[in-house]
Amino acid sequence: MDTGDVARAIAEGRTALGIEFGSTRIKAVLIDQDHAPLASGSYDWENRLEDGVWTYHLDDVWLGLQACYHQLSQAVQERYGVTLRTVGALGFSGMMHGYLAFDERDELLVPFRTWRNTMTAQAAVDLTQRFQFNIPQRWSIAHFYQAILNQEPHVGAVRTLTTLAGYVHWKLTGRKVMGVGEASGMFPIDSATHDYNARMMAQFDELLRERGFDLRLRALLPEVLVAGAAAGTLTEEGARLIDPTGQLQAGIPLCPPEGDAGTGMVATNSVAVRTGNVSAGTSVFAMIVLEKPLAQLHAEIDLVTTPSGAAVAMVHSNNCTSDLNAWVDVFAEFTRALGLDVPQGRLYELLYRQALLGDADGGGLLAYNYLSGEHITHFEEGCPLFVRRPDSRFTLANFMRVHLFSALGALKIGLDILFEQEQVRIDRIFGHGGFFKTPEVGQRIMAAAMNVPVAVTESAGEGGAWGIALLAAYMLRKTTGETLEDYLAQRVFLGKQGTTIAPDPQDVAGFMNFMARYQRGLSIERAAVDVLGSKS
Repeated sequence: MDTGDVARAIAEGRTALGIEFGSTRIKAVLIDQDHAPLASGSYDWENRLEDGVWTYHLDDVWLGLQACYHQLSQAVQERYGVTLRTVGALGFSGMMHGYLAFDERDELLVPFRTWRNTMTAQAAVDLTQRFQFNIPQRWSIAHFYQAILNQEPHVGAVRTLTTLAGYVHWKLTGRKVMGVGEASGMFPIDSATHDYNARMMAQFDELLRERGFDLRLRALLPEVLVAGAAAGTLTEEGARLIDPTGQLQAGIPLCPPEGDAGTGMVATNSVAVRTGNVSAGTSVFAMIVLEKPLAQLHAEIDLVTTPSGAAVAMVHSNNCTSDLNAWVDVFAEFTRALGLDVPQGRLYELLYRQALLGDADGGGLLAYNYLSGEHITHFEEGCPLFVRRPDSRFTLANFMRVHLFSALGALKIGLDILFEQEQVRIDRIFGHGGFFKTPEVGQRIMAAAMNVPVAVTESAGEGGAWGIALLAAYMLRKTTGETLEDYLAQRVFLGKQGTTIAPDPQDVAGFMNFMARYQRGLSIERAAVDVLGSKS
């Protein structure tokens, strides 16, 4: 379409808008009828560590949303000469899991506890044993039960439990609903019914009675909806929360809110059996759609769903690029001290490409990127660490290679369980996130870690905001009986270009050698946490 056609499509609402609350950025993407991005907006934010809790202030949620939307609407005005007043459909997503608890007056009871917190170890163990189903520490139900175990005074007043995406959707529509993929990060889902697992819910209600609470879990949790379902419309109050200028109109239909794991699957066309994707940024997680149930219970593997409700094995590591980014910031300080003005993107590319010049195993260096706790390796808190022997090959190339390796270290431990113990098979994995921003580098390192081909599509860079926009478009335009899998394959990704990098045997062997060193050295990381951690 030419600019005039696009302007008319925007004015007539023949578009879809997705907005995602990621860990470090809120991003909005407006797409046309062919699912191509027309304009975007963003707002950077960061979690805060307050009183030992990783959190975001809810005021920042609305400040960030308004700033992000304002930047998007400005881009539309400047590029197409039209004021953005409406869209055909709208969707919101956010970082999965965490704990947002509200009372009967819809007042927040305790500060938002994000996925990054590792304060729920006892609850996760107890619930896993009771359900015989893995309950990760970051899941909403683990946070709720840990608050019960801790005898926190707010528990009896809880009337609503939700996640960040669910909270935003609720405030904009008045509806307490949630996409099934996001709901599967709150409480186990039965893929046969696409609803919360009834047996486990009855078991949890029994726990509530044993603890003296006259509560029923289902009454506290959002209603579960599958992809394509109508999830309410934007209210007048909701429109003003997004756009205080009054330009955005109410009445826009919304799709079910989803988590960033689900939108990542959509954005990479990884919702069908034998497909998978890996999202690598602040955290890193791999999602693999299962052909059959896993044979055993594994504490390292989360069982969640696609936005359509299909069973997914998820390996999630709390830490990925944050420590690596901190090192790049140090190099940026050095370049400025030299009087050089090197753009951040150029510096990342230079340093990442150095990693391809290093020894296959990183020259004997060792790093742990644990800015926060890491459940896969059983750390309740983190302490970033870099270690070398006197005879290690300490070069810039090896330094960068090992930090890229370390970003995937905990993930690799979980993936080995899936691929080696459970014999899960996939044809290839799709990558997205900041880890893959420099062409080839992230793909090669990930292919070495997973020993499967890693593909990156041209559109994957738009990330989860594009993914939730696609879910909004699917709700708006699907035909009777058209599945999400078919919609993505035939209408969105057909003919899309990308690159695939197969694992290099030398890289694979080098990563295996690094992982042997990584696992032997976990006692060093344990000593660092014990000596320098918050409890020392």
